[in-house]
Amino acid sequence: MRFSKLQATGNDFILVDARAMEDKDWTELSRAMCDRHFGIGADGLMLVCNSDIADLKMRLFNSDGSEAEVSGNGLRCFAKFAIERCLSQDRSTGRQPRNHLLSVETLSGIRTVTAYTSGNRVVSAEVNMGSPRFLPEQIPVKVKSETVPISSYRLVIDGQELNVSILSMGNPHAVCFVSQPVADFPLANIGPKVENHSIFPQRTNFEVARILNKRKIEARVWERGVGETLACGSGACAVAVAGQLLARVGKKVDIILPGGTVTVFWHGAGDVLLNGPVGEVFTGEWPEGMS
Repeated sequence: MRFSKLQATGNDFILVDARAMEDKDWTELSRAMCDRHFGIGADGLMLVCNSDIADLKMRLFNSDGSEAEVSGNGLRCFAKFAIERCLSQDRSTGRQPRNHLLSVETLSGIRTVTAYTSGNRVVSAEVNMGSPRFLPEQIPVKVKSETVPISSYRLVIDGQELNVSILSMGNPHAVCFVSQPVADFPLANIGPKVENHSIFPQRTNFEVARILNKRKIEARVWERGVGETLACGSGACAVAVAGQLLARVGKKVDIILPGGTVTVFWHGAGDVLLNGPVGEVFTGEWPEGMS
């Protein structure tokens, strides 16, 4: 099985063209292929599939085998993989335009990606992540809140009180703003406990963030089903939205993550746009029967 490994600000994915493949046990394959010691190593396994309602369909399996709804960084990788290999339905000429719009079906609905090229390579992309969702049943989260959005929910973990903003970017997020550098936060200890907290019926992604100024936020992410990652696109969007709801940042925000910087645009309503670089790491072949 041919594969390519791509990364977007250090968030890495294994891409497979599965349009003509028979269905496989992708849960087991994602665990094996994403293993960083005995496999290829990645945060997730991403499949390019046919779609009846968009140019292509994305299926994404986390490194623990669970299937994710959507990934902002993953969509940038998906677009680069599909466009450079002429997999999208409107790639009839084989020529690379200055930019290219790709519609992608995900479990959270259709997302559009505008890819930007240098020469014949996609070097960056902007993802329309859709509108944030704030109602508890949309996230989902089992809390009774008198105010929506939920911008300051008191969560106690190991005796430590965290005030979190809870929202969905097509997948659930809990954002905690801190005053100290995010590098000092005990994410490896707190992250899995927030992810698996009983108020989140489908678990949650957890972001710890520090606002540097109106245009910049530093953040680290504990991703549901993966652990700490170098970057998270939907997490960056959740951080920017939460910061704006607290009136602490503007409409355009750079989110500085361990793997690099992405830019998020949101006008306080409507869709959130995520822009950042993307690159290919290597290609290879996964032997049949390995899982």
